[in-house]
Amino acid sequence: MPHYFIVYKPFQVLSQFSSQEQKLTLKDFFLVPQDVYPVGRLDYDSEGLLILTNDVQLNHRLLHPSFAHEREYWVQVEGEINPKAIHLLESGVTISIDGKPFKTKPCEADKFSTEPIVPPRQPPIRFRKNIPTSWVRLVLSEGKNRQVRKMTAKVGFPTLRLIRYRVESLLIDNMQPGDMIALEKQAIYQKLFQRST
Repeated sequence: MPHYFIVYKPFQVLSQFSSQEQKLTLKDFFLVPQDVYPVGRLDYDSEGLLILTNDVQLNHRLLHPSFAHEREYWVQVEGEINPKAIHLLESGVTISIDGKPFKTKPCEADKFSTEPIVPPRQPPIRFRKNIPTSWVRLVLSEGKNRQVRKMTAKVGFPTLRLIRYRVESLLIDNMQPGDMIALEKQAIYQKLFQRST
């Protein structure tokens, strides 16, 4: 029987159910059938939307590079990000993936005019009075390892906090870290693939 869940993966939790190096895993937060697993991953130090399922077809359609889909990230960066850096992010920057140069695809990038309302992080970001921070919204159609962090570092604004807010039309609106929502197959397919059908 196919199962579909969206979860808000907390900060400093591995995107897997098997334990490793004494770190917290999805098993510490989410009770799901044994054959359910995460589609893709979010880094240990990132948080936000993760899809859990046992649907092999859904896994393939979301992870295979030929099926590009939108992922929206809310990123808190160190420093007051400027229009030049935003333009560079939008145009694509060259980062290192597996030791080789990789040019990121053009993407949507804009600075939040006011700080977005997000759940408090545990532990919180270290506050430094003399260094401002700003929030950026990035919408990518690719997902290389630690891509967002490498992109913001490349333009001179290191990532402090990274939240995956959306995959296509699936959102973590009003969810808190550790929350889980079960969805029907029709609902999740519609939200993920309505543009391509």
